[in-house]
Amino acid sequence: MDSGPEDTGRAAGPSGPEASDGDPGRGGSHEHRWLILSVIGIAQLMVVLDATIVNIALPSAQRELGFSNGNRQWVITAYALAFGSLLLLGGRIADLVGRKRVFLIGLAGFAAASAVGGASQSFLMLVVARAAQGVFGALLAPAALSLLTTTFTDGKERAKAFGIYGAIAGAGGAVGLLLGGVLTEYLDWRWCLYVNLLFAVGAMLGGARLLYSGKPTGRPSLDLPGSLLASGGLFCIVYGFSNAERHHWGSPLTWGFLAAGGVLLLAFAWWEKRVAHPLLPLRVVLHRNRGASFLAMFISGAGMFGVFLFLTYYLQQILHYSPIRTGFAFLPMVAVLIVTSVTVTNFVLPRVGPKPLVPTGMGLAGAGMAWLTGLNLSSSYAAHVLPPLLVAGLGLGLVFAPAMNTATSGIASRDAGVASAMVNTCQQVGGSVGTSLLNTLATTAAANYVVGKRPSRLLPLQAQMHSYTTAFWWSAGFFALGLLITVFLYRWGRLPAGDQTVPSA
Repeated sequence: MDSGPEDTGRAAGPSGPEASDGDPGRGGSHEHRWLILSVIGIAQLMVVLDATIVNIALPSAQRELGFSNGNRQWVITAYALAFGSLLLLGGRIADLVGRKRVFLIGLAGFAAASAVGGASQSFLMLVVARAAQGVFGALLAPAALSLLTTTFTDGKERAKAFGIYGAIAGAGGAVGLLLGGVLTEYLDWRWCLYVNLLFAVGAMLGGARLLYSGKPTGRPSLDLPGSLLASGGLFCIVYGFSNAERHHWGSPLTWGFLAAGGVLLLAFAWWEKRVAHPLLPLRVVLHRNRGASFLAMFISGAGMFGVFLFLTYYLQQILHYSPIRTGFAFLPMVAVLIVTSVTVTNFVLPRVGPKPLVPTGMGLAGAGMAWLTGLNLSSSYAAHVLPPLLVAGLGLGLVFAPAMNTATSGIASRDAGVASAMVNTCQQVGGSVGTSLLNTLATTAAANYVVGKRPSRLLPLQAQMHSYTTAFWWSAGFFALGLLITVFLYRWGRLPAGDQTVPSA
């Protein structure tokens, strides 16, 4: 990977058609930049929490709509497939069409799909609505992060903004569990989808009023072959790992799709070297710090979503927590993650850069996962669950915001959308792969545990506990791998400051 200077694309100041009183990119001088951050934060929270909020509602939806256990995974997978496979395309569309326009279209489409999903009268209607949410989320998420990148260009203010944004990205999954529990228990499972209308309307009103509406200049043509190769490859990877939950690894529905995904992504990389206007310019991913950040987001996404899934099962099935109580059990972790993200990106990252922070975060998150392997049928929340959760929250806070900031730092305005899309792609695909892989490993561990043992009242619970322990160990292994990769790839030194170009909206 390139270890040279950043491709900053620096501009002296706003000029020409992009200079406007509403331009949010003048070195962080926009008077409404913190309101813009709140708008972007609301949109990001909606997208992130939607990956988990439906998990809590799924049993109620299944009872009402009458779909089978074999089909229920598609309510989750449809969203992940559409979202994960189209994010790169969504990021480049934001660069080409205009980030404000794509942001608002994504919000409107996400809201409409949520309304359809909430009103679903059949399983097919619900799955189609979830897939549509993923499509519009793939437009919305990279546009939101690239707007943040081009709005905050002053080094100190950018650190604050990314600290808040990184906390939202890291905590959104746990917030989804809490909100899903409250809505399902006190209203109805449909409100887990309807609630997006409140988020979307608020963000649309703020975005329409506050965001810079300039048009991008010098737009290249869309790389359609690259778009098809990337979307197809990511689809096959996510689909293949999703099938691993229901089929053995030797099934063509598992390895066939994974192999096809790998071939398509290799073909995509080959094509991007040769096309004049690539979907993903290789300069975006081959810079060492940026590439390390993308890998960090992928690995931490895999480990984080895994712990949400299996610790949720543990709290509800072993400790017999209600959905609401389960959500509240994650709040201390969320609080530590938020405080760490904001503090580190504001005071530490500008002084030392990502090298000591992200690897340390990986190590702490891995230690938290390893600590969770000590849970058993008689463990208590305060003594045995809370301490490792706090350690994991501290570690994730050291990973998310610094990695997101580094991944988009110094990026030329023409590439801000696609770099932002890569951040979201890595987190989303990492979460999908990690959840599917860990679930497969855990299920296999539970089945193997009971072989040759005398049936008893406790045996099913012991098998469940063994499966959770297996998942926590593998999650710890993910973070250990992340520690090694980030230690090796990140360069020492501070991030470049104040080198964003004037945004092309």
